[in-house]
Amino acid sequence: MTDADMTDADMTDADMTADALGDGPVHNGSTEVACPACGRPVGVADSFCESCGTELAPPVASTGPPGYTAQCPVCSLDESAPPGAISAEGYCESCGRKVPSGRDHVELNLELLAGVTDRGLRHPRNEDAMAMATTETPDGPVAVVVVCDGVSSSPRPDDASLTGAQAAVRMLLTSIRRGDDPDEASLAAVRQAHEAMTILGSPSRAPSATYISSIIGPDAVTICWLGDSRAYWLASQSEPARLTTDDSLAEEMIAQGEMTEAQAMASPQAHVITRWLGADVAAPEPHLIRFEPPGPGVVLVCSDGLWNYRPEAAGLAELALPTAFHDPATAGDALLKFALDAGGMDNITIVLVPFPLVRPAPLPRRTHDRFRLHRRRRPEPVPARGRPRRQRRGHRDVRDGCRRRGSGRRRGQCRDHHH
Repeated sequence: MTDADMTDADMTDADMTADALGDGPVHNGSTEVACPACGRPVGVADSFCESCGTELAPPVASTGPPGYTAQCPVCSLDESAPPGAISAEGYCESCGRKVPSGRDHVELNLELLAGVTDRGLRHPRNEDAMAMATTETPDGPVAVVVVCDGVSSSPRPDDASLTGAQAAVRMLLTSIRRGDDPDEASLAAVRQAHEAMTILGSPSRAPSATYISSIIGPDAVTICWLGDSRAYWLASQSEPARLTTDDSLAEEMIAQGEMTEAQAMASPQAHVITRWLGADVAAPEPHLIRFEPPGPGVVLVCSDGLWNYRPEAAGLAELALPTAFHDPATAGDALLKFALDAGGMDNITIVLVPFPLVRPAPLPRRTHDRFRLHRRRRPEPVPARGRPRRQRRGHRDVRDGCRRRGSGRRRGQCRDHHH
């Protein structure tokens, strides 16, 4: 039976529900989709709707929920007292405590990749940030990821990390859409993030953050970084590998043979970083590598809140695979739970990108009205004696894009800002 011959009575509830839901561009089974804003047809590879100008695949970032107002969790317990003012650095001006930012826990899911960031069990605020986007190119889909980790000894570290991540991912997306070389796009994104963070302060009062970006294309992965956030290659058919080296005193001591990795990670200098972005940096000096995957696998981009507890690539692959191949969001949740159960001493950010990038198949074209009420198949006749009671089937709850849970995660260990 073809789609054209299919009637409403032949369709299951799942078919009808899937066809009636969707917040993004709607597949019609051909090379076109419908703009979510105006409904006009657009090409699957288009970045913008030519009719209304809507961006069809905008970048997303770990921002707070709309309308969120920061409140001191202690002073707000007194309902008779007016809410205390919150300083620009995020402190309660009544009691001096640092106030949650509304970004305690954020999940992002773009089908091709997914990420989660959490403040952990000890710190009062999440000073990590992530941003990501996808786009179509003549060679196939491309995903871009940026993770920034605010340097806790600097002012407004959470603002610095989010500002840098958002500026960088927008530059990366624009560059890839116009066909720029991934290496050049990565370096341009670093400069953009650095300039955006510099505007937030001055050399004497400079918000700072570490930085890592990844462009995952059809054939290769381009990674650019400063600091100690990491990228890993996780695979079962090839050897898992750590793709980055840390800009830290610990890494330098290991490279010079002064300490073993275990000794360096246990030392007070374990997280003293030697490179970062911010107003106190005259010109950033990022690392840049190109990695050509030997086969199927998963690119993991994470902050030190995860790898602190499992630094080996093979160990992380055991935790994430095989789930990350087909469900990166669930695999990210499993890695987050592992980090929290291990102590959750720092902010935790995890982004997983299965390679190669494969978009879900478009929904087949239907001849029925998209919003027509659901109908069921006619049930097979059964004897009157012992006939089962009719069971009602509910709708599935489908959510794409940005998912957020409320607070409930806490974090603790701060990173020193090394000068």
